[in-house]
Parts: sequence; structure tokens; C-alpha cells
Amino acid sequence: MVELLFEDIFSLTRMDPDGKRFDKVSRIEAKSEQFEMYMQLDVNTEIYPLHVGDKFTMVLAPTLNLDGTPDTGYFTQGGRKTLADKFEYVMHGKLYKIAEESNTGLVEIYVSFGGLLMMLRGDPSNATNFELDQKLFLLMRKV
Repeated sequence: MVELLFEDIFSLTRMDPDGKRFDKVSRIEAKSEQFEMYMQLDVNTEIYPLHVGDKFTMVLAPTLNLDGTPDTGYFTQGGRKTLADKFEYVMHGKLYKIAEESNTGLVEIYVSFGGLLMMLRGDPSNATNFELDQKLFLLMRKV
């Protein structure tokens, strides 16, 4: 069974807070319901349109294999069921920075998905499963 590193339902609160910089990509801001995490995420809105007020489940996982075996880094067209089959939007990336804010005590996790960036901020107890240079899959599904 796949061990998920993080899972929560987010509400999209703002889009492109610093203005629209790219035609096909928007930076979203969202707040999670259960863990009260704040997220900024670059999303290809041409293939996965989002709007303020949308709710979506967001999962971070180390592999797409349902049995939990590590990802090989290669896509095979074997028709095997994967975790991605349960979601609408999937990105693969690398965690490049974990920072703790000294004034608030919150932790920030930074992941790059081939240039599309994510920042996840919240209670440090939600970041115990993350490691620097860890490869991750981000999976999203509207609820």
C-alpha cells in the first residue's frame, strides 16, 4: 500500500496574486481544511482549469505504485493501475528546500515540478515525512 506523505482538502482562495505572468500557468493560493496548511502552487490551467472557490484534494506521495514500491523514474505503458488513476492532475518533482520560520515556528516546504513551483507552509508536525532532495508526486482531484 502506498504511504502518502501528505493529504488534505484545499480551498482555492486567490489566483495570480502578483499578476498573470504566463499564458498557460497560474499561481494559486489555497488553504487546507484539516491541517490548516497554506499553499502556493503553479498549475497549468490550460489543461487543468481552476477558479477561486474551487475545492480539491491534494496528495503528496513518493511513488505512484499502489504496492508502495519505489518509482523507477521510467514510464511504462503496461496498463497497470497506479495512484494516478484516482486523480485528475499529476506532477512529478523534487523537494529542494525545507525552512523553518523563526518568528512564527511554521515550516515551509519548497518543491519544483520542472519549473512549476510549490510552497507549502504550516505546522512542523506535518513536515516530518519530508526530506531534502526527495522526489515527490503531487496529485490533485476536484471535490
